[in-house]
Amino acid sequence: MHPAHWGDWLRSLLALAITVTLMELAFNVHHDHRGDPRVFWIFAIWALVVIIIVAGTFTIRWLTLCFGKVVTSQSGIAAGAVVRLVTTGLGYVVLLFAVFYVFGLSLQRLLIGAGLAGIIVGIAAQQSLANIFASLVLLFARPFRVGEDIVIRSGALGVVEGEVRGIGLTYVTVRTATGVLKVPNSVMLASGIGRHTPSPPPEGEPPARP
Repeated sequence: MHPAHWGDWLRSLLALAITVTLMELAFNVHHDHRGDPRVFWIFAIWALVVIIIVAGTFTIRWLTLCFGKVVTSQSGIAAGAVVRLVTTGLGYVVLLFAVFYVFGLSLQRLLIGAGLAGIIVGIAAQQSLANIFASLVLLFARPFRVGEDIVIRSGALGVVEGEVRGIGLTYVTVRTATGVLKVPNSVMLASGIGRHTPSPPPEGEPPARP
């Protein structure tokens, strides 16, 4: 790993350690002075919560960049972008739970509520989530790469031949003989995919020149 990358990881882990320390400090202050009407302690608790949110935001941003750089170097820019998006979302969910923890809210009830909300959101956005998770599988399994000529065999599409122009969060862009086609990632994942090879010329004919 490049020395600059080690510096990014060190900065991220230091920010994470500071955030966790502040969270424990805020929790202890809130626990020891719960019900104390003095303005000083109320202000101190809220000030610590604001600092935790700021520190947590920087931690999420830096850790996300580090993970994104690692994945980008291994699997390409598109994979890095997807990983950054997913880790950012998970990071802010964890930060939200951390703030609730400081105020002494029951994590068990929060997890149950989050689970129910996740089920509702999952049902409402089933197709979109399926495409996002399919994009992760495609980017890491890499059955094809951007710039490759492929053949797609799908019950919904039939047989499609074209060049992969891009792999996004929800669609794979394929340039075919009739134009540009955007295929949902979930359809691509459920399709048979092979690399396109030109047919050999008939006997007696010279091969076609590029």
